[in-house]
Order: sequence, then C-alpha cells, then structure tokens
Amino acid sequence: MTRASIAIVNAYVVPVAGDPIEKGTVLVEDGTITTVGPTAEVTVPDGVRVVDASGKWVLPGFVESHGHVGIHEEANGPAGDDTNEMTTPNTAAVRAIDAVNIDDEGFRDALAGGVTAIVVKPGSGNPIGGQTVAIKSWGGRTIDEQVIKAAVSVKSALGENPKRVYGGKNQTPSTRLGVAMIIREAFVDAQNYAASRAEAERDGKPFARDLTKETLARVLDGELVWDQHTHRHDDIATAIRLADEFGYKLVVNHGTEAHKIADVLAERDIPVIFGPMFTSRSKVELRDRAIGNLAQIAAAGVRVAITTDHPVVPINFLVHQASFAVKEGLPPTTALEALTVNPASFLGLDDRVGALKPGLDGDIVVWSGDPLDVNSRAEQVFIDGAEVYRWEDGAGRVVERAERFA
Repeated sequence: MTRASIAIVNAYVVPVAGDPIEKGTVLVEDGTITTVGPTAEVTVPDGVRVVDASGKWVLPGFVESHGHVGIHEEANGPAGDDTNEMTTPNTAAVRAIDAVNIDDEGFRDALAGGVTAIVVKPGSGNPIGGQTVAIKSWGGRTIDEQVIKAAVSVKSALGENPKRVYGGKNQTPSTRLGVAMIIREAFVDAQNYAASRAEAERDGKPFARDLTKETLARVLDGELVWDQHTHRHDDIATAIRLADEFGYKLVVNHGTEAHKIADVLAERDIPVIFGPMFTSRSKVELRDRAIGNLAQIAAAGVRVAITTDHPVVPINFLVHQASFAVKEGLPPTTALEALTVNPASFLGLDDRVGALKPGLDGDIVVWSGDPLDVNSRAEQVFIDGAEVYRWEDGAGRVVERAERFA
C-alpha cells in the first residue's frame, strides 16, 4: 500500500470526532494524519504536496460496516459469488479474506461514493456464517496489503434466511427454534473446547486444534464481535438473549424492526448497523421496512451505522441513504457519525479510521459541498495520503494498478 504525505488546505474541515473548522488544514505525513487545525496555524513541511480545497468540504473516508464487495462480485454471476458456504449450518472457520477479489468493480464504485474502508462479511444463509475482514477500498497489490483488521467479527443469521436454506434441504435448522439451538450448541462446544485447551496447556499436554471452535472461543473471549443478521424484533430479542447467555459483544445488523425495542437496545448499549434502505419489502420480515425507522432508533440513544449491504444497494449510494435518513428525521450530525466514527468504534477500527485526527490513517475525501446534499460529489479521495480517485473532465478516474505500481 502506497503511503504519502499531503496537506489539504483552506477547506471546510469536518473531523466528525470534533467541531468543524471553517478554513482548515489536514496534514498527512507518511500516510498518517499528524495535524488537523486552522490553516493559519498549521505549518506545512517542505516537499509536502499541497491541495487547495477552498470552498470544498473535507471529511474522513466513509466506513461501509456491512458489505459483500469482492466476495459477491458484480456482473460475474455464480462464478463471482462466494458469499455463503451453505453446506453446513456452522461455518465459523471460513474467512471472508480468502474470497475477496480486490478488482471487483464495486471497489471503484466505493471510491466514487467516498467509501475508503469496508467490512466485508460472509452472507446470511447460515446460522453461523464465518469471519469478516476490514479492508481499505483500494491500493494494494493483494488484499493483504489493504487489510485494516484481518478478523473483525463473526457473522451470524437469525430469521428467514437460514430457515429457508436448511428447511429447503429438509434438515436442521428449519425453524427459529432450530437456528437458536445451532448457535447455542456451537457456543457450548466452544466453551468446553476452551476449557480443555486451557487444561492441556496447564498440564503441558498436546491438544488437537479445531478451527471452528477456536473462532467461537475468540468471540467468547471478546476478541471478535458477534455480527447478528436480524430483522424482526423477536429475532433481535433472541439475539440479546443469546448474547446475555454467553457474554459476547453483540452488534445488530439490519435491525429493520429495531425501533420497536430501541429502548432495550439503548439500555444495553447494543449498536445497530441499519439498512439497506433502498429496497422493497421483498420478504415477510421486511414488511415494516422504513427509512424513518433509523431516526427512531437513534433518538432512543442507540449508536447507529448505515449499510448498503452491497451489492443489494450499490455501495456508492451509502451517503445517499444517509441523506434520505436525514430527510426522514435523522439529525445530520448523527448521519455523518453513522458513516464514520460509529462503525469504526463498535467494530474496533477506531485506532485506524473513522475520523480526522492525529494518529489515524490519512483516508480523506474532498467533497464539492456538504456530502449529505445529493448534488455534492466526491472530487478527490486519498487513502493513506495517496490519491486514489479524482473527478475530472466530467468523469471519475481511479488510479489503477498499472499507475500505482509502475
């Protein structure tokens, strides 16, 4: 990954983690933000590229907290779809990183929408779907050079999806009862595994590793988040019940009916990754789908993020979903937090991305105006201080591999 030094000056700087600066500068040195402040008070070192962003808005790159970019490739049909390993209900050992094609067109779209970080997740066909990975949207020769965090969470699903997949095979789980049982049994097995492993280590005895149980033991240890796909309020209640039983860190994904029990989620500080919003009521558990639900969830005090669930909704529409949520009552400040600091915080990425402040990666987007205005566009995108996208001559231009590694 190319790391560069750059000073973006004279901009309306929105750090998100702090107050906006009317005429501000963001200084990045060797890929890392070193200074954010008024232009008049920032000294730019000799040799650093200067970008005059007068009249522009400058924000941190957005974080897509729940996407399938690269593992559900666009325009490649079944050959490009590696989202779900639906051969057994518990596939905790599979890893999204092993299936991401970083040349998927969705990554170019991400840049056009100001998205510089993506948490790529397995799908929702299994009760336990596998490990997620947080990556930069662009810039590496391989995905390994784009990794922010190799293992962020484990994806799990309640509700219609696993019922449909395994009920269609006439095997367990075919009901919500069975889905919860699969998850509960898997965690009991992981608890027993961890205890046996600790005993073997204490006694100096050999121990046979089990990748599935090791992954779930990391969830129990608090190392990995539990990303729970769930739409209906009763499924969300089941997710809370399971989290209480086993003590892991729960993040609700989708949360279509989370507004119905938002007070419960707020009391327990359980975050919600809400969306996708630009969809129809395509199945029973989406019948109460409404963009305005997000405003109700946030008003109750729940920390929220926004997802496109790409390719369900194109990833470059992430910011447009936020704009429509504002139209339906979400405060603009909360909308920007839902695209940046919030997902970075509750997915454990806030030491790298999600805000403009010293010590974080130089992932910065220069916007023509307020990004929540649908007429604004991302004009320049920087990852680790290196320019990876520019709007010029009426079109977006991505800095392709041949240019980056010439």
